[in-house]
Amino acid sequence: MKNKSSGVASAALVGRFAPSPTGPLHFGSMVAALGSCLSVRARGGRWLLRIEDVDAPRSVPGAADGILRTLEAYGFAWDGEVIWQTRRTAAYQAAFARLEAAGMLFGCACTRREMADSSLARDGTRRYPGTCRAGLPVGREARAWRLRVPAGGVRFEDGVQGLIEEDVAADVGDFVLLRADGLFAYQLAVVVDDAEAGVSEVVRGADLLDSTARQIVVQRLLGYPTPVYAHLPVATNAAGEKLSKQTLARSIENQEPAGVLVDALDFLGQGPPGGLAESGLAAVWQWALANWSMQRVPRQRLAPASAYG
Repeated sequence: MKNKSSGVASAALVGRFAPSPTGPLHFGSMVAALGSCLSVRARGGRWLLRIEDVDAPRSVPGAADGILRTLEAYGFAWDGEVIWQTRRTAAYQAAFARLEAAGMLFGCACTRREMADSSLARDGTRRYPGTCRAGLPVGREARAWRLRVPAGGVRFEDGVQGLIEEDVAADVGDFVLLRADGLFAYQLAVVVDDAEAGVSEVVRGADLLDSTARQIVVQRLLGYPTPVYAHLPVATNAAGEKLSKQTLARSIENQEPAGVLVDALDFLGQGPPGGLAESGLAAVWQWALANWSMQRVPRQRLAPASAYG
C-alpha cells in the first residue's frame, strides 16, 4: 500500500511511525503516531510508516492490515511504500556480517533460566554477566549471538525527556542481536531500518527510552548517523499501567477519529481549543499542523487516559 502525502517536503527531515502488529491500535499508539507525524510534517518533512513484524511469533494475523486501515481513517498520510521488517532479512544479515567481521559478536549458550539470578538492568531485563564473552563453555553450543558492547557511556539530549546518560556495558551488558530462534533482534533491525530509510528523527513512546542507548551503540559500530530522539509520555489506564494489548487497552478502530485526535493532542500538551473535534477531521489536522510544538509536550502524564484503558 502506498499513501503519498501532499505538500513540499524537506528531504533532510525524515520521521517514522513503526507499530508492531500484535493487535489493533489503541490510544497510546495514536499518541505516538500523531506526535511522530506532526513533528516532521509541521516542518515540511517526510513521514514514513514501518510495520515492525521482525518478531514474527508475536504478530497477530490481520493486525497489520487493521493498523493501516485505522491510520487512513484517522487522516494519516505517509510517504512511499510501507516498510515490512519481515521482508528485510537480507539487510539485517548484511549488518550482522559486518559486525561479525569486525569481531564485535560472540556466540552465547546461556539460557534464560541460567540468567535468572543476574542483576536487573533499569528496564527490568537481566544484565548479561559475560559468561560466554571469552568463549563457549566446554560441550556447549551457541544458542544466540550477542554484541560485544564496548566500554564507555552513551549521552544524548532527548527532545522531551532531556539529557540521558547510560553506560550500556555496565548497566545492560552484551545484548542479543541474533536470537536463539534464528530471528534478528529488534535492537539490530530498527537501527538498520532507520539508517537505510534516512530517518533523521525518532519520536516514540517513553517506554522505548531504555532501548535508545543500545541502538546508539549499534549505530556507532556500523558507522550510521544517530537520529534526533524525542520520547513522548506514555498513556496509561486507570491502574497506571501502560496501554497495551496485555492490559486490554481498547481499540480506537471504531471510535470517532476527530475526538480521539483531539484527546491525543491534549495528552501531548498542545492545548487544542474546545469544540475543535466538532469541526471535523480536516479542521483538527489543520489546527494541529499549524500549532504543533514539541516544547509543550510533558515528560510524563500523571492523569491516566482512563477513557481508553
